[in-house]
Amino acid sequence: MKAKVAVIRVTPDTIFPDIDRLVELAGVSDALAPGKTTILKDNISWHFPFPAANTTPWQLEGTIQALARRGFTDQVCVQNKTVVTNAFKGEDLNHYLPIFKKYQVPVRYNFRDQDMTWVHYKPKARMRVLDHIFPEGIHIPDYFFGKNIVHLPTTKCHIYTTTTGAMKNAFGGLLNTRRHYTHSWIHETLVDLLAIQKEIHSGLFAIMDGTTAGNGPGPRTMFPVVKNVMLASADQVAIDAVSAKMMGFDPMSLDYIRLAHEDGLGIGDPREIEIVGDIDAAAENWNFHVGKNLVRMTGGDLIWFGPLKRFQKLFFHTPLVNGFILASDVYHDFYRWPLVDRRVFERWCETTPWGQMFLRYAQFGPQGQPPDLPAEPATIGPVSSRIH
Repeated sequence: MKAKVAVIRVTPDTIFPDIDRLVELAGVSDALAPGKTTILKDNISWHFPFPAANTTPWQLEGTIQALARRGFTDQVCVQNKTVVTNAFKGEDLNHYLPIFKKYQVPVRYNFRDQDMTWVHYKPKARMRVLDHIFPEGIHIPDYFFGKNIVHLPTTKCHIYTTTTGAMKNAFGGLLNTRRHYTHSWIHETLVDLLAIQKEIHSGLFAIMDGTTAGNGPGPRTMFPVVKNVMLASADQVAIDAVSAKMMGFDPMSLDYIRLAHEDGLGIGDPREIEIVGDIDAAAENWNFHVGKNLVRMTGGDLIWFGPLKRFQKLFFHTPLVNGFILASDVYHDFYRWPLVDRRVFERWCETTPWGQMFLRYAQFGPQGQPPDLPAEPATIGPVSSRIH
């Protein structure tokens, strides 16, 4: 049986009916279990609102609406943190908070003991690497068991996996802040996480935003390119394969897609994937290129994949890791954002329709209406590209 991936062209003026059409084409009602809580797993790759790095507010709001129309009204957003990303700052600067408030979607944090507990889990499936990386046992949040999950990634490149999407989005939710232990085996880790998801969740689905896509050495230091598309699928491997192909990469040359395909966790071969929606959009080749960022050029490759790999436990399992965290913070938050990337963000806000929509979220809050309320025209006025 072929996997199915929906790909459609979208516009700011029609984004909410577009998302509704997208999830219908992709078969969301069949993918998720009725009567179960549905986790919304957004993607905050950087707490600053850099285009293509994070789940967009219209992606989040449109998903909430579309799921509610189909009876999935018990929705909860789950946030995670990394050693270099602040979840609270991210959901604020990316304008998620007013959306959660308007649609009464509670937020839980997988790093707060009052929200969930990390429990030992022994997967039924054969693990490629996780049981070796974590010999003391694999631990995942108890809150995830028996619930649907909808991943909300963006279409972008990644310095370690070439592309990132639905499969990589589980990385933050299911692994704690020691997830950097897995970077040398990142492809196998993503395959293991997908196998675990299939065991613990009642339903899996992904809605990927490509309204502005990320070219270059992501997931933070990228070059945003407006592409006006969104994708959705119940097959996490297939949606990543289609987005990778659109970005200009051979999906089966990417280890995490090929290995997941070989393990029967989804379809990674584009010849076995049915495209529905705007088929011509899925046939595009954006000719993206990853390149390298400062992390890889200053020794990241040597540590993760080269001769220094044998010293990883010294570098990352001891207090020495704090030096790497500090260096990343200084580079991204105190150099890249104020001196380089904020200007890119402001130019995107000033010159693109999606940037203008982002500013409307900043000034006026959610742009749609809950499904049970009459629609009201969005207030549109003069906007500023400044973020405070």
